[in-house]
Amino acid sequence: MISQIKQVQGRVFDRLLQSCGVEEFNGSQGRILYVLWQTEGIPIVELAQKTGLAKNTLTAMLDRMEKSGLICRQASAQDRRRSLISLTPKARTLKARYDQVSQQMNALFFQNFQEREIRELEGYLDRIIFNLEQTEKELKRGRS
Repeated sequence: MISQIKQVQGRVFDRLLQSCGVEEFNGSQGRILYVLWQTEGIPIVELAQKTGLAKNTLTAMLDRMEKSGLICRQASAQDRRRSLISLTPKARTLKARYDQVSQQMNALFFQNFQEREIRELEGYLDRIIFNLEQTEKELKRGRS
């Protein structure tokens, strides 16, 4: 069910971006921009972890985003073999419209919900995230 929600949400998000006149990026690229709006100048490995995208998928998307003037890559001062991903001024100007579409999505998610139901659902989702993060930590420890 969560996969189905994610798929439908992605399609709706893309259409809302288009209806707001955002043609510079799609919903998937928006995930990358969202992370970079929070923390700029991060390595691809960290960006992959924060977006949940596979490194090879992310690399291809970053190539397209760089060509369209949304991101730039810079060699790390500590390790010149590592690239750090940052936003361009063009991408920074798109944040307000992205936030507007995100607010529309939140309104759609909780349309016809009572406040109590929203709090309950968010509590359940927090518990699911906690369970998954705990399992992820345990699996990483088992690998080490």
